[in-house]
Amino acid sequence: MPRKGKVYLVGAGPGSPDLLTLKAREVLGRAEVVLYDQLAGGVRDLLPPGAELIDCGKSGSRHTLEQEEIERIMVERALGGKRVVRLKGGDPFLFGRGGEELEALRGAGVPVELVPGVPSAIAVPGCAGIPVTHRNHASEVIILTGHEDPAKERSSIDWDLLARFGGTIVILMGVKNLPSIASELVARGKDPATPAAVIERGLAPDQRVTTGPLGRIGEVCRKAGVRPPAVIVIGSVVGLYKEEDLCGAKK
Repeated sequence: MPRKGKVYLVGAGPGSPDLLTLKAREVLGRAEVVLYDQLAGGVRDLLPPGAELIDCGKSGSRHTLEQEEIERIMVERALGGKRVVRLKGGDPFLFGRGGEELEALRGAGVPVELVPGVPSAIAVPGCAGIPVTHRNHASEVIILTGHEDPAKERSSIDWDLLARFGGTIVILMGVKNLPSIASELVARGKDPATPAAVIERGLAPDQRVTTGPLGRIGEVCRKAGVRPPAVIVIGSVVGLYKEEDLCGAKK
């Protein structure tokens, strides 16, 4: 009887190989097939050379493989008896489309195991010296995508709620839409002087942090030539930022 395969949905963390979990390293080391997203160089170095390596990286609107094709390959390889790792930045279930892949794999009768990852939405600001919560600044945090499904007829983000929100707002995949996001928040009543930060290439040696008031952050980032990948933080916690590296990425 042929061996039954399995798919592991694995979080690669915020970009540093040191921040992969022990379980992620163990599962990756035994993988026969790895479908991986856009990863930092140090994490790519951990991909097992004997496995079938499939690049599924996405950058903005450029997709190496469409989502349906990624799901088809995972199902096909697993039903063929392979140990398959779907490796994603951050955590698979935080804007990583891991939920969609879980549904597809369940529907095909493929065994699935989740290996959570350190979320970039918390780790990247933290390593730049910006805590997303702080007793004197923010007791709440909202994490949202800056790149909704373009097929939606209208946004499912509650902009009025965000404009009133007194805690920290963290936005992933939002560099391209940052000017419109900031304008929307200000138009709905958010103070244009609210501190904002954009952290490019988090935890990489060339990490860069650009700060400015919400009302001007789009213009500031345009002049600075800010490019994805980046994590955006909006809220008074940004005022705690000092140019430092709390996670040793630049050592």
